[in-house]
Amino acid sequence: MLNIKRILTACFLLVCFTTVAQSQAKKVVADKIAAVVGDRIILKSDITNSILDIARQGGTVPENAECLLMEQAIVSKVLMLQAEKDSLPVTDDEVEAELDQKIRYYINQLGSQEALEEMAGKSIYQIKDDARESVKEQKLSGAMQRKIVDNVRITPNEVKAFFDKIPTDSLPFYESELEICQVISYPKASRDLEQYIIGEMNNYKRQIETKITTFDALAKKVSEDPGSKDRGGQYQINRNEKSWDPIFMSTAFRLKEGDISLPVKSKFGYHIIQMVQRNGDDAIVRHILRIPPVTDDEIKQASKKLDSVRTNIIAGKLSFNAAASKYSDDESAKFAGPCITNRDGSTYVTIDALDKDMVGMLGKMKIGDISLPAAYTDEQGKKGVRIVYLKSRSEPHRMNLHDDYSRISQFALEEKKAKAMEKWMVTKLPTYYINVDTQTEAECPQLKKFAAERKSF
Repeated sequence: MLNIKRILTACFLLVCFTTVAQSQAKKVVADKIAAVVGDRIILKSDITNSILDIARQGGTVPENAECLLMEQAIVSKVLMLQAEKDSLPVTDDEVEAELDQKIRYYINQLGSQEALEEMAGKSIYQIKDDARESVKEQKLSGAMQRKIVDNVRITPNEVKAFFDKIPTDSLPFYESELEICQVISYPKASRDLEQYIIGEMNNYKRQIETKITTFDALAKKVSEDPGSKDRGGQYQINRNEKSWDPIFMSTAFRLKEGDISLPVKSKFGYHIIQMVQRNGDDAIVRHILRIPPVTDDEIKQASKKLDSVRTNIIAGKLSFNAAASKYSDDESAKFAGPCITNRDGSTYVTIDALDKDMVGMLGKMKIGDISLPAAYTDEQGKKGVRIVYLKSRSEPHRMNLHDDYSRISQFALEEKKAKAMEKWMVTKLPTYYINVDTQTEAECPQLKKFAAERKSF
């Protein structure tokens, strides 16, 4: 029987963005059809280049990578073909947006569009053309998978049954986890300091325009943006991206190539921006960021404000969540809530995920405590003040239903979804023509299960 859980919980690596890896690794020449699914083929070079792409991105390539990827590729093709049969909505615009996102990712990794084109040995347009069908397959396969499992639900009895099946000696051990919420205030710099920074930015603009220095050199010297400083302030941007500050974006796209903006204020600080190259909604820009310094007086004012907020929370006049929504300068708190989250979105975090100042505060707090206002510097180097609420703290423990119900419930749900996929595959595979090359099948015994599906499409 197909191990659908193993196949589908991994990314469909075959249809990931492998075009760059193909060129970087001097492209595989010896090519042949490794498998046919319906009217679609899987080339041996597709598999080889996918493995190269995993290695290029620093991933671990398992010993049986070729066989695993072949299995994934066959399953992906079946899902894609069924999605087309069911007319699942995947538009050309969605595919183009995904291609653009992947292109921008590689450009940001390599530093410039030119660097990407040089490494790939082809233009951006050729890279996109080569990857378009793979990206479309990926989106169709994903849409079909979601359709199959979207209505799968889990009951408390099923959660308990799932947990009871786990051998006691296999139960994972969890370190202490905490739920920590915060209200953050970022005090504004004085008007005098802001005017001083604006004067400095105007001076930078004059130096560049009179060729005393270059934008690249000055950005490396004075910019306070750690994400672009080493690249001379350079970014690849797209007008439709929502992650950029809207003022930054609108200013950048009003510039002509080579122009440098006047100082402009965003939520991060003051910028001067140079338009390096523009192609429709895509552009390469450079910028210099300066953050007006916050003095002790501003820190004291922010502390006083948060002390009043803390007093009202303790007095029961408003909840911590309401206080964060109303007073926090942390934008994410207004949408996702005030609690710190980890990468999977859970509000339970381990101590090593916290900054050292936060760890120091928590050492003196009990469950339910709300700290006094404390000054700190965030990851971007921005000075702020925060009050911290220690909502819960678990003791180190073995997995159990009492402490880990939500986590176990998620595991049980994923298993149930995998079984739904397994059942769907067992039903659908016989309706598709699947033929694996004899040499590939000999090298990968697990592909023999597809032999039974060799019937007309």
